[in-house]
Amino acid sequence: MKIVSFSTPERETFGLYLEETGDYVDASAYIHKASNISDVPETVIDLISMMMDTPALLEEVKTAHSSFRYPADQVNVLAPIPRTRKNIFCIGKNYADHAIEMGSASDIPQAPMVFSKAPTAIIGPDEKIEPHEKATEQLDYEGEIAVVIGKKGRGITKEEAGQYIFGYTLFNDVTARDLQKKHSQFLLGKSLDTFAPLGPWIVPKEFMPEEPLTLTTFVNGEERQQGSTDQLIFDVPTLIETISQAITLEPGDIIATGTPAGVGKAMDPPQFLQPGDKITIEVEGIGRLENIVADS
Repeated sequence: MKIVSFSTPERETFGLYLEETGDYVDASAYIHKASNISDVPETVIDLISMMMDTPALLEEVKTAHSSFRYPADQVNVLAPIPRTRKNIFCIGKNYADHAIEMGSASDIPQAPMVFSKAPTAIIGPDEKIEPHEKATEQLDYEGEIAVVIGKKGRGITKEEAGQYIFGYTLFNDVTARDLQKKHSQFLLGKSLDTFAPLGPWIVPKEFMPEEPLTLTTFVNGEERQQGSTDQLIFDVPTLIETISQAITLEPGDIIATGTPAGVGKAMDPPQFLQPGDKITIEVEGIGRLENIVADS
């Protein structure tokens, strides 16, 4: 079972994707019209918060009448959270092999390297990545697994972290390498419009397969990256503890956990993305996120 945002011929909405039937359930309409729940979620972030507080809501929405369901050919899947309420938290060099390929063993961090991407960079599956050729000549990909927070908290310990996780999704930390280097700070090189493909949905943690998870990134069908979550330098509980030490995490916040080795910049010679290139990120148990670089 997955949490999705999608559009129909009538409107944009959010709800569930049911793999067993291939249907998309409009949770917003169901809760408003057919449920006894008094608080109607206005956004998918509201739905995430409600499902954390009332786990049975997930099963209730799953049984919604056919009038609240759409077959796949009647929907367009959007980013699961089309607009986060704050910047996306990103973790740099969280796989040792990626830290080494970007420099040397001395670049392996001793503490989580945290930066952020603007919410305006978010796009969904199958949406086009703008090449921004007037701004960058070094367009690169970074396949990642992202954690979605489900409950508000600050000062969260590693032992408590699981209580604050709603689920997981896929993320492409698209990067303008030349801007990243020029400005030292990562925000400009990471936050150009369309530089945060996200999706295709959120898998609630109770439906996730057991770890370790294997992440694979392809460019035009060629495998470029493969990494396992047991290779993370700083695991998810450590990231949540670090970020929340004095920053409040809220429902719908996203933490991208880092990328393994195999980025275009590190190839010999470097192979940056070009218009028409297709980037595919896969994790068994989560799904597949695909985006194509738009034409110039």
